[in-house]
Amino acid sequence: MKVEIKGNTLKLMIGDITKQETEAIVNAANGTLLGGGGVDGAIHRAAGKELLEACKEIRKNVLQGKELPTGEAVITKGYRLPAKYVIHTVGPVWKGNTNNEEKLLSNCYNNSLQLAKEKGIQSISFPSISTGVYRFPVDLASKVALTTITDFLKIQPFGEVVMTLFSQNDYDVYEASLKEMLSSD
Repeated sequence: MKVEIKGNTLKLMIGDITKQETEAIVNAANGTLLGGGGVDGAIHRAAGKELLEACKEIRKNVLQGKELPTGEAVITKGYRLPAKYVIHTVGPVWKGNTNNEEKLLSNCYNNSLQLAKEKGIQSISFPSISTGVYRFPVDLASKVALTTITDFLKIQPFGEVVMTLFSQNDYDVYEASLKEMLSSD
């Protein structure tokens, strides 16, 4: 599914984010930035060891040894990936929205888009952040992600945003959420 928003494009697709040819892809990282499972592990494996070294440098020089806070974003090169850049953001662990998880998830998308715009990036691919091992409900996550992205695209000239979803089920949930949003506008 593809929609135009104020001269920008939002596209939903099923695919492998490590194969996306957008200028940037977003890594649903953990706070250490040192790789992990799911999307994070796949991106680190596909990018090669240079990505890990770049993340270690950010951790040392930018974060002063601390973890990247939930909802924040940093950028590295893409190394062996088709994408030129990787934007790393830490999604919230779902705890029933008792720790402001919806706002933190929205921050992941918004901060990643803002960082991309600052760097002159005009195309970006996102995974469904926090819906794997962090257990954020996909239905709610889709609404948060799509609302944040469409709100950004309504006021910013950007280019293309691709939601690269892992499964048919995730795609169906995101498509239903997007159609519901478009029908209420």
